[in-house]
Order: sequence, then structure tokens, then C-alpha cells
Amino acid sequence: MLKRLFALMMMTGLLSCGSEDDGFSRVVRPTSLVADIEVSTQTEGLVTVSLSAFDANFYRVSFVDKDETVSYESNDGEASYTFSESGTYAIISRAYASYEYYTERTDSVTVTVSSSGGGGSGGGIPTTGYTTPLSYPGYTLVWNDEFDGTSLSSDWVYDIGVGNNGWGNNELQYYREENAEVRDGYLIITAKNEIFGGRNYTSSRVKTQGIKSFKYGRIDIRAAMPEGQGLWPALWMLGDNINSVSWPACGEIDIMEMVGGTGTNRGDKVTHGTAHWQDPGANNALNHAQFGTHKTNPSGRNLSEDFHVYSIIWDQNSIKWYFDDVQYHQLDITNPNLSEFRENFFFIFNIAVGGNWPGPPNSSTVFPQQMAVDYVRVFQ
Repeated sequence: MLKRLFALMMMTGLLSCGSEDDGFSRVVRPTSLVADIEVSTQTEGLVTVSLSAFDANFYRVSFVDKDETVSYESNDGEASYTFSESGTYAIISRAYASYEYYTERTDSVTVTVSSSGGGGSGGGIPTTGYTTPLSYPGYTLVWNDEFDGTSLSSDWVYDIGVGNNGWGNNELQYYREENAEVRDGYLIITAKNEIFGGRNYTSSRVKTQGIKSFKYGRIDIRAAMPEGQGLWPALWMLGDNINSVSWPACGEIDIMEMVGGTGTNRGDKVTHGTAHWQDPGANNALNHAQFGTHKTNPSGRNLSEDFHVYSIIWDQNSIKWYFDDVQYHQLDITNPNLSEFRENFFFIFNIAVGGNWPGPPNSSTVFPQQMAVDYVRVFQ
């Protein structure tokens, strides 16, 4: 249920803006701009604004966060934004007759956020968990990212938008660059319940496509997951040749996926390791074949509560999946129909919201949610 705050009681200023002309224009500046501001009592930090005005053709709402101002333009005056920290924030609303003629008002809103999102019942990034070494006998570290500094390195690029049919899975989020950040030694991807690009959720999807790709070796990824119904985080790989042969002919290696919520062989305590490829004998339109299994965290804790290391050891004969150095899955790739897995693959890290597998979030899902990646390392 939403706590309704009527912005007329909070208004700090109501301005009529836009330069006057010589009297020949018949444009009427909007009047009686009202901003109805709602603070969610279910999703921490979520603020929704509904604007109305006489003689308005379109609207813009700007949420002034601590580090940035995020603006949404629409015909209906509806916008939402999720603040990640407690505080009092300014919201700037405009009703436009045209870009030259508008009416503006500024309101303030106070939100309370008890956690920074994700990270189990306590929220935030975990301080405990499994870790792996920087060297192994018989292997050489050929590439790694420890996510030091304040931004992603040039080895990464972003997928932006909604993709084809929700990235092929009927996913509900809009992927934005702004939902990924590097701080405190982590890559942090945040899924938010906010309206953007015609979707009700935003998140990020980063990849090394066209920059870094690998064939064979040991891969370690240390990460802490989000949690909740409808959350679908993944650390995975696709074949370099996807643009020429498409999926599934390019091959896919899911180093880990988590399907948030409850259900058979799924949930916030379960990791999945799967391979996908094209097999002429598969009984479907895409000749899509897959082989995977899952492992439940033996501690009984959610994957959001501690860091875990998700690994594969991949050579010309097999792919083996590990959870905290314990093998739980293996695929023999010597069959000629699995030739996809003898080519180079690039990385993708993302949090999807909704989709065919997890289904949509529900009233139990708390936003924002985060996936924190401590490192990714490739040994050959």
C-alpha cells in the first residue's frame, strides 16, 4: 500500500517559465500544475509522481538524487524513481505547452531506506564468504578484473534497452548503464522498481563481447547475489560468433544462474550450471539442446548472505561446474554435435527481472536488489 503525499502541501515554489514573445504566438502556458507524490511502503526508496495541469501537452519529472539528476519525459505525467539511501530529495516537475512554454514547480520528499539493497536479511554487501587464490599449480592467470577503482575498465561494454522480446525471455527490465557501478572493490549491478523506457524495472547487463574472449581454462567468479521472487541474476558466457550464427548455434555456458523465489529446484539458495547448444536431433524449432543441474547451498543460507565462488574448468573434453571448489556438474563435449564449446566465448554479467523462468516479482519482492561481483579470473 502506498502512503500518499499531496505535493501541494509540500510545494516550495511554483514558477511560470518560458520567454514571452511579441504577441503573435497563441501558445497558452499550462496552469494549475499539481504533483501527486507517493512513497511506497513496500519497496524501499520508491517514489512515484503523477502530474496534471491545464493546457499541458507533455510533462517532465526530475528526481534530484545525491550524485545525479534523473529526468523522465512523458505524455501522461507518470514517473517513478528508486532512491538507494535515506534522505530528503528535491523533485522538479514541469508541464509543457511547448519546450519554450512551461510551468515548473519544486517539491521535496523524504524517504527511508533501511538497507542498500540485496545482501540477505541484513541488506548491503556481505563481509563474509568463500574465496579462491590468485594462482593454481599448472595454470597461468591470463586475465582478471578485481573491480578496483571507480568505473568499469575498457574490457567491458553495456547492453542497453529491452532487447528482442525481453532479451528472448520475456524479461521485464530496461537495461541501463546507470545501474552498474564500481566501488569499494566490487562491480555492483542494481535492479530497481522504477519506470523507464516503458518498463517498470531497470537493471544492468555488462559484457566483454568484442574485447575479451577465451577458450578453455579455469574461470573463478566471486559474487554475492540478490534475492526475491522474480530476480534472475546470471554470470555466463556466449560464443564469439553469435552475430554470424545466432543462438543457440553460438553456444552458451551458464557459470551460474539463480532463480529467485520458491519452487522445485529453484530459489534464493540454489545455483544452476547449464550449457546450451544447437543439436540437429533436438525436437524443437531451434534445434536447441541443453544440459544442466543445480546445487543448493549446503549452509542453508541464501546466496545473498555471503560471497561464493562460481567456477568452471573447461578443456577440449569437458566442462565442469564448481560451487566453492566443490564440483556438482559435468558435460562431456567430445561429441561432434557440441563443437560450439571448442570456440572462444565472452562474459556477460546481469540481473534480469521477471522472464519465463522466474516469473514476475510479487508483493514479497523488496527493491532495490544488488549483485556484487568481487572478481573474475581466467587461468589457462
